[in-house]
Amino acid sequence: MPQSTETLTVEAKADNSADLYRNFFNEMREPDGTVRLAYAALADLIDNLSIESLVTKQRAADELFRRLGITFAVYTEGGSTERLIPFDLIPRILDRSEWDLVERGCLQRVKAINLFLHDIYHDQEILKAGLIPPELVLLNSAYRAEMHGVDLPNDVYAHVAGIDLVRTGERDFFVLEDNVRTPSGVSYVLENREIMMRLFPEAFDGQSISPVGNYPERLLENLRAVAPRGSDDPVVVLLTPGRYNSAYFEHVFLAEQMGIELVEGGDLFLRDGDVWMRTTEGPVKVDVIYRRVDDEFMDPLTFQPDSMLAVPGLVSAIRSGRVALANALGTGVADDKCMYVYVPRMIEFYLGEHAILNNVHTYMLREPKQCQHVLNNLENLVVKEVQGSGGYGMLIGPASTAAEREAYKARVLHNPDNYIAQPTLSLSTAPTLCNDQIVPRHVDFRPFVLSGKETSVIAGGLTRVALREGSLVVNSSQGGGTKDTWVLER
Repeated sequence: MPQSTETLTVEAKADNSADLYRNFFNEMREPDGTVRLAYAALADLIDNLSIESLVTKQRAADELFRRLGITFAVYTEGGSTERLIPFDLIPRILDRSEWDLVERGCLQRVKAINLFLHDIYHDQEILKAGLIPPELVLLNSAYRAEMHGVDLPNDVYAHVAGIDLVRTGERDFFVLEDNVRTPSGVSYVLENREIMMRLFPEAFDGQSISPVGNYPERLLENLRAVAPRGSDDPVVVLLTPGRYNSAYFEHVFLAEQMGIELVEGGDLFLRDGDVWMRTTEGPVKVDVIYRRVDDEFMDPLTFQPDSMLAVPGLVSAIRSGRVALANALGTGVADDKCMYVYVPRMIEFYLGEHAILNNVHTYMLREPKQCQHVLNNLENLVVKEVQGSGGYGMLIGPASTAAEREAYKARVLHNPDNYIAQPTLSLSTAPTLCNDQIVPRHVDFRPFVLSGKETSVIAGGLTRVALREGSLVVNSSQGGGTKDTWVLER
């Protein structure tokens, strides 16, 4: 029974901003206002709880995040600031048919990306076929000539991939971008589920929800699967830039969950062509490095000579097959925002299939006509740096001022090759607890794809939510939060 004089209707009418979200796809409700079947049990539960009860649970969750130190860094001109990532208590739910579509699309996309990466570092057949301009690959700042001709175990380059999706309709999922360098966020997936089960166990009653807690085990299995031949019991380590990195919490968390050593560059060294780890019991040979360090800092003998983050000579060990690196050097070519445009072509070229998940229409500002169109319509478009991430360096036209657009136009004209543009998307909404009421807020979705001997997708993922009223920006660095994501097994 309710604990207050008034029950809570999900997405309460008390929200004065309801009209802002009226024309967007509602994850929970049909157009006529009825609750979608996947949300039925949750909606019944929430309608029989008081707002006070939900707020109390939310505050307990916030306190638990604080005690566990689940943080991220926000970078500013003055440096970086540690913040707790906001967590919303109301889960985002996908039924089995919705998940099957997402899963098939992500598997297809990552398989094609791995084939593309193997191709551009070997025979370059897709370039010879004229399907991708060679300069976009070979002159790309993320292309690593050092990897040309290097054979990798199982031909896997992107061992961990995060595919960012947005939803605009019942069956309309669009890929916003591919993350195949050092994708982050899976620790929040696991911790969100743990906290939900601890603080809101009644929400799981009668629900058949796919587990996510086996992710570390599956990741470790895939990492061991790409160890150099002859490694009967491969030693895997997680290489971190250190505690000042924005995702350091995740590095510590995953290393602990996998039962492997968390190391920094100074903990590793080369001897006789192999990579070794310093330990209190003497050197231990390393077979696989799960790195969370960007390419340019990985080896001062090959890349930035002043880098203190990684291992002198590491590239030579990789090229000779003495150690495996996940994700491989040079994967960044595939998630360059200009390359994103060509992924459907990759799928058709390598797999002989049409893309299951569509791209968002994208303007390439390196093309003069497209650039001019974008500059004439900045107020209606989102413009991004091709190598940008975290929501930094982008212009959201509808939310910008005339002065901001003029300043951004000057940046684009200085180097148009560095930018792409996309229409403002109609991101779906999900019920979210904000300011002691349940209101719709925009969400996106990042499933995680693991590649080793086989390719698989964790049944769930990272749902990010734009907590600011009317905002379409879900990045935690820009005020966004996260939700637990449920995939119903039946």
